[in-house]
Amino acid sequence: MTQTPDNERAAQATRIAAKPWYRQLYVQVLVAIVIGIVLGWRWPELATAMEPLGTTFVTAMKMLIGPIVFLTIIGGIAGVADLKKVGLTGIKALAYFQVGTIVAMAAGLVAINIFRLGDGVHADASTLDTSGDAGEYIEKGEHQQWWEFLTHIVPDSFFGPFVEGDILQVIFLAVIFGIALKAVGKTGEPVIAGVHRMTEVVFKVLSYVMKVAPLGAFGAMAYAIGKFGLSTLSSLGSLILLFYVTSILFVVVVLGGVLGAYVKLNIFQLFRYFKEEYLLVLGTSTAEPALPGLMRKLQHMGVERSTVGLVVPTGYSFNLDGAAIYLSLATLYIAQATDTPLSVTQQLGLLAVMLLTSKGAAGIMLVFGIDKFMSECRAMVNFSGNAVATLFIARWENTLDLARAREVLAGRAVEPPVTTETEAEPEEERQAEPEPAKSRPAVAPSAEVAS
Repeated sequence: MTQTPDNERAAQATRIAAKPWYRQLYVQVLVAIVIGIVLGWRWPELATAMEPLGTTFVTAMKMLIGPIVFLTIIGGIAGVADLKKVGLTGIKALAYFQVGTIVAMAAGLVAINIFRLGDGVHADASTLDTSGDAGEYIEKGEHQQWWEFLTHIVPDSFFGPFVEGDILQVIFLAVIFGIALKAVGKTGEPVIAGVHRMTEVVFKVLSYVMKVAPLGAFGAMAYAIGKFGLSTLSSLGSLILLFYVTSILFVVVVLGGVLGAYVKLNIFQLFRYFKEEYLLVLGTSTAEPALPGLMRKLQHMGVERSTVGLVVPTGYSFNLDGAAIYLSLATLYIAQATDTPLSVTQQLGLLAVMLLTSKGAAGIMLVFGIDKFMSECRAMVNFSGNAVATLFIARWENTLDLARAREVLAGRAVEPPVTTETEAEPEEERQAEPEPAKSRPAVAPSAEVAS
């Protein structure tokens, strides 16, 4: 009996959904994280030797982020009929980022002013050791001007941003190239076709790298616990707890409220959908390895490629809700711990200056030791903020297939993206599968199946 296209897609989705639990990426990463924690706790010296596993994986992911961002933005701009829409989307995204950052900073300020965890510490900033990494950050911040952030966007060379991993400069180059390709019309069509083909190749390389994600998460977590020790958590445990509680409330209440009220989607379903990415962020303490998965899954949900390509990479540079909460908490904790009274106006002014110039103070050493244990939460909040921001802008710009998004988040399989399982099928079987409907957004290939 001949199957209809809908039956073929349903059968494909069933094959993928039936994948054994132990082959699911999020299960493998979770197990690797637990093993890393146990190793770091019981055998710290051996655990610290696992550092190359984590750093090598993160380096491999960063190697791909530049090309993925560059190619995706160019492809997104080239697929927009009116270039004015690109500029309008960018303006809306930046406006949303600024509002989100202010709200996140306010949440941190309110929390630390209510609980005042630094009172009673009476630390003397002049006696704190600012050598090592913290000293480098402080020295860099003291010599940085606010306008350098703007001038730094323009790279010294074309390949420099890719070599140095400067995503903001990569975005600048991609936007310029995308606009130029769109402007030259038919002359640029072969190049645009090449961009789409190169995107497929890069995502295929990504699928290979993602196979060792559990190993990278294990190495990073084992090193962190073995190097800093669980005992570090007890010294400033109250500050860590306050940061985590504030962050959770911000994500669930603020971001969840925005997602539910305006986009009409459920934040908890979003958590489940991105579980692989959250565990990857947790294991590596950075949101960068999860960027490709975020872009792919947002497209799979029904967000147009152009919106994903513009909003997500930009958000990784400008929409840092977790960093804003952390900065406000840490700054006011240091002020309280060093008996430095600050009015509300001074608190807001100090944070504004720090966000613009990255200026620090010697008191950073008070919280530098626990920064590793706060970086995971900070990165996950940043990731959540960018996911919600993209859906918000897509809804605002009418580039979101809301019905499809609800189907995907509800767990009902709808045209899954190409995966290693489907790619492993016989060539003639793949050719027999129907093309996706033109009204649906293009989906980039990747290593793992959308949940």
